[in-house]
Amino acid sequence: MSPTVGVIGGGQLARMMVPPAVALGIELRVFAETHGASAALAATTVGDYRDAPAVLAFAEEVDVVTFDHEHVPQAVLAALVDRGVAVRPGPHALAFAQDKLAMRKRLTELAVPVPEWAAVASITDLEAFISEHGGSAVLKTPRGGYDGKGVRVVRDATEAVDWFERADSTGGGPILAEELVPFRRELSQVLARRASGETVLWPVVESIQRDGVCVETIAPAPDSAARLAGVAADIALTIAERLDVTGVLAVELFHTTDDRLLVNELAMRPHNSGHWTIDGSTTSQFEQHLRAILDLPLGATGCRDPWSVMVNVLGGPASGRLSDRYPTAFADQPTVKFHSYDKESRPGRKVGHVTAGGDDLEETVFRARAAAAFLED
Repeated sequence: MSPTVGVIGGGQLARMMVPPAVALGIELRVFAETHGASAALAATTVGDYRDAPAVLAFAEEVDVVTFDHEHVPQAVLAALVDRGVAVRPGPHALAFAQDKLAMRKRLTELAVPVPEWAAVASITDLEAFISEHGGSAVLKTPRGGYDGKGVRVVRDATEAVDWFERADSTGGGPILAEELVPFRRELSQVLARRASGETVLWPVVESIQRDGVCVETIAPAPDSAARLAGVAADIALTIAERLDVTGVLAVELFHTTDDRLLVNELAMRPHNSGHWTIDGSTTSQFEQHLRAILDLPLGATGCRDPWSVMVNVLGGPASGRLSDRYPTAFADQPTVKFHSYDKESRPGRKVGHVTAGGDDLEETVFRARAAAAFLED
């Protein structure tokens, strides 16, 4: 019988696992949060991922459980493991993707380069951190933040009074404070590691952000000399091996103005900065994730073109469907690949992406941006 993979979470990442699952003859089942989820076409269960009995019932019908997001509570993950379910990545690894303070502490123990940081539990703590770090700090909620949410730059501790009050009222504990890193750009190193340890990496990419949201990815990162690429790879390999990650891992990095690499965030699942691999690599991150969690030999990660540029479609059309724009967009950019997430349009929401490949970077960027522009208002 073909293996059955259960994905908890019905977002676009689960949706993009469907084509490689079909190609490989893998049965994919999705535990979605709502009936209208992006991955509804593969949803076999709709429920609350915080409900252990519901998740356990879903897991009874699959060979391995993986994730569209990192928000499944540790108690639910532990219940799966206690039931004998193969959970990949495992709870021990996911703990560091779920909690930024735990992640910073562990990476510091491993001598992985990170921004200077502290756990601050009061205005007094934050005042001291700001004073010691040039008059500013980046505050992050330890759990739940993504795409710029749960992040705030402050230059006076009183700007965070509401965060401390909320933490006190909810028992949320301390907040993560980091130095405001002077960086020239953001990079991402994506790799895959199978259960038995084999690991492969894609080229390090440049991730262009706007308001904390990825808008473009360029693969490989321009001016990523052998030394820079080697450092990014070493950092990601250390994290994957020492945290025992199974599946795809994305390590988001700051490339500082003094030419260092510092770890910003981790994602233990397919990641926005790896979407270019669907059309631009021999093996996509979604196929690779399925191979890795099933402990199958991993695929090659070479590039199909000298350059691949992925541009997110943010918001979508103000009226009508994304597909209403296809005739014009397809005619204007016939070499660009279009991907819809089957989501309703909403300002700032990722509703799809496009990917262009080519020999000339400037021309490839132009085609990708032009294609995305047809789908946005």
